[in-house]
Amino acid sequence: MLAQLSPAQQSSNVTLDTSETLFTVLTAINACGYDSELDASDPVRSQVRAEVAKNIEASAELKASAGVLCQFYQEHQQPEASRNLAQFVSLALYLGPPPTFTPKVKEAELAPDAAAVAGILPMLQKFYLDAGLHVIWERHLPAYTAVTDRYHAPLAKMLFDTEIYLKVPSSGYLGRGFTVFLDPMGAPAQTNARSYVSDYFVVIAPGRSSNLKMEQIRHTYLHYLLDPLALKYPEATKRLVPLLDSLKTAPMDESFKNDAGLLSTECLIRAIEARTTGPAATPEAERQKAIAASMGQGFILTQYFYDVLLQFEKDQVGLRNVYGNMLVGIDVRKEERRAAATQFAARADPEILHLSRPALEGKLLITAEQRLSTGDVAGAQKLAQQALDEKSEDAGRALFILAEVAVRNKDMGGARNYFEKALGVAHEPKVIVWSHIYLGRIFDLDEERDAAIDHYRAALNAGEQLPEAKAAAEQGLQKAYEPPPHAQPAETQ
Repeated sequence: MLAQLSPAQQSSNVTLDTSETLFTVLTAINACGYDSELDASDPVRSQVRAEVAKNIEASAELKASAGVLCQFYQEHQQPEASRNLAQFVSLALYLGPPPTFTPKVKEAELAPDAAAVAGILPMLQKFYLDAGLHVIWERHLPAYTAVTDRYHAPLAKMLFDTEIYLKVPSSGYLGRGFTVFLDPMGAPAQTNARSYVSDYFVVIAPGRSSNLKMEQIRHTYLHYLLDPLALKYPEATKRLVPLLDSLKTAPMDESFKNDAGLLSTECLIRAIEARTTGPAATPEAERQKAIAASMGQGFILTQYFYDVLLQFEKDQVGLRNVYGNMLVGIDVRKEERRAAATQFAARADPEILHLSRPALEGKLLITAEQRLSTGDVAGAQKLAQQALDEKSEDAGRALFILAEVAVRNKDMGGARNYFEKALGVAHEPKVIVWSHIYLGRIFDLDEERDAAIDHYRAALNAGEQLPEAKAAAEQGLQKAYEPPPHAQPAETQ
């Protein structure tokens, strides 16, 4: 049940959606005793729980399958309520639609927390069918639609305000997306955000209160916009490594203490939040309190970025064009002295976004995708070709990256050839769907509308579990692709 935001936001690869897969996973753990924040939840959560419980009591077979499922759940519970929910949300984001819930990636590519509970999959498949969850899901779709409607306007405003402040559109390249999933079956106070290489997800469990958690969504959206920039300036980021020595006693997550790029991006995001949170008339003293809180947790470049943003706001240049200068302008010794004078707090706020990196990170194709997202087309091409030649990794993904490289190089013939080859060997749904969409756009540009429609239809049939791809395919079926000025078919327009 995908919600279109506006023509501008459709082109930005931002999706507001619900998911029967996510509903199934969360409903299953609810049936097994997951009661966190039940009293604060939307009424639909209790209604679904009651219907499932009634079905279990009425069927000996279902009672047996639920028992096996719940034994797995009990054995894999985490001591912290947030981590307990997070591992199942993480798994759900990797799964395709019911009733098979086929994983979108190979088992080795799952994030560690998802891999830890992936054994629940065969039990989940049986529970879904035995409990009649599809019927329950359809019965409560109106309630889910009402929840989505509450978020529509606030989310659209947040996206618009954020892009206006940064002076940068969110539109990027096909295959990169930002999705907000809403499902009341989780704990309302918890927000789960994930980054899987190029895809960013936020999972919100709306409750009885009016708090829509736009700040948490915006935090992840800022990561979506800014994370690729740090990869684009490796030398400037490398200069900041000595600052990491100042953070040994800071309460922040260890990932920030070991990666200068992550640290600088998080500091910039916190500075942006301090500049933009609240009404324009918010006293400077209040904004400085937010800065001091971030500094005290170990985000020692927040004050620097906050000061730089004051000048940025006066100029007309977008953040992408000045980000490199911001990094180069950091006086490392000055910031080391500032860090030394900072008294770190006893604890830090939990980080909203989890960079769910599988064990394969650092392999050729993931590195190639990262290179491509930063504009290093030649580097991406070299790595993808190496993976293809060595037959060491997924051939479909390698061919897909080479096709994207050809698009960037305005070689439409080469792109078409690589996309068609990718379709011949690919097994990953994302590669298959986006290859069809790319080919549809290329055929549209060649005024071969019938061939384009065939590919858009194929993408629509294969992209049920990829809402951003589904939206692109539907748009292609409605009208022939017409790129805006200076855009290539690879661009999300």
